[in-house]
Amino acid sequence: MKKPFENKPANFIIFLFVSLYLFSCSQKNTETVLSDDEALVDESLTGKSELSNLPTIIAEQLLLADKNYTGLDKYPRSVENGETILVGIRDWTSGFYPGSLWYTYDLTKDEKVLAAAKARTAPLEPLKDATHTHDLGFMLYCSFGNALNIGGVESAKPILLQGAKSLISRYSETVGCIKSWDWSKEWKYPVIIDNMMNLELLFWATKESGDSTFYKIAEQHALTTLRNHFREDGSTWHVVDYDPESGDVLEKVTHQGYADSSSWARGQAWAIYGYTVAFRETKKEVFLKQAEQTTDFYLNHPNQPEDLVAYWDFNDPSIPDVPRDASAAAIVSSALFELANYVDADKGQLYKEKATAILESLASDQYLAKPGENNYFLLKHATGNLPANSEIDEPLNYADYYFIEALRRYLGKDAITTM
Repeated sequence: MKKPFENKPANFIIFLFVSLYLFSCSQKNTETVLSDDEALVDESLTGKSELSNLPTIIAEQLLLADKNYTGLDKYPRSVENGETILVGIRDWTSGFYPGSLWYTYDLTKDEKVLAAAKARTAPLEPLKDATHTHDLGFMLYCSFGNALNIGGVESAKPILLQGAKSLISRYSETVGCIKSWDWSKEWKYPVIIDNMMNLELLFWATKESGDSTFYKIAEQHALTTLRNHFREDGSTWHVVDYDPESGDVLEKVTHQGYADSSSWARGQAWAIYGYTVAFRETKKEVFLKQAEQTTDFYLNHPNQPEDLVAYWDFNDPSIPDVPRDASAAAIVSSALFELANYVDADKGQLYKEKATAILESLASDQYLAKPGENNYFLLKHATGNLPANSEIDEPLNYADYYFIEALRRYLGKDAITTM
């Protein structure tokens, strides 16, 4: 007579094999589902993840530049015929490389980047007394301004305040603008749309010092430029020349564009960015309206390429066989991340989407160099001054600067865009 469970070992083995088989099938199904889910998650986050990885790549490239361009008072500006153009502190672009280092330090907290930022910023201090240029905002606020706002360098304040005083020495009450160029024999009192970018230094100076003079001059410059620089469609001329005796407009030209009547891409970018800042600081609706109008002109232009990295001039008849301007695209991307905060929700969402799309295009292999390439600049395919046959389809340090700034804003590292 069989005892209960006498055949247990055999039954157990059969049960075990069946269980393991079923578990294995179940596990495969589970793993397949998880894999699909993970793929979906990765796919949805690909853009964010790739852009989030950029700070490390940027830091590597900027440190290579710092290592290879050893003169602390020589700043990499661009490339001509394969050779890096190094400029001194008086060049209008001198503040961009130090400013890029400060932005990159903010993104990475890399002590080597911090050391380079400090070393490259210090030689610019004499510019605080410069009255030969309207570009002190670019030169000082991008460098010492970032040192203060990111690095907490309090010694930057008196330098910036003195720089603001030097800048307003170029202001004419008769014209209502800060004069741009001194070198032209053709123009009497030229004012360029780029000059809107230097007003942020003046707005800061009033907040820091309590002296409203800086604010009033910046506001009036923006108002005068608004009145004279724009066409009905929202596009802008590059240069407006004034009679310094009467303040009357003498001529409107597009010096760095295809023709006086054309829309030079970077000029539109300066206008979008400049009037976004002017609205932020003054809350004047006319400035916001102009920023929106020029943005809509820029984004919706029939000659705007699919990747949103604009041709150097929207009206060049040889489009699409003309150079792009990655600098214009980077400036617009950065500006739109801020402008999106000031418009209605639907338009704000659109502007953020366009800003992100531009940033993603610039971060692609088509435009972003790998570390060690491109003479240690970040972006390829920018255009400086095509009519002068200068810096065509080359890197530019200000393209890099606004690219990093746009990335900071995309990643939520800029208080202005996270308000």
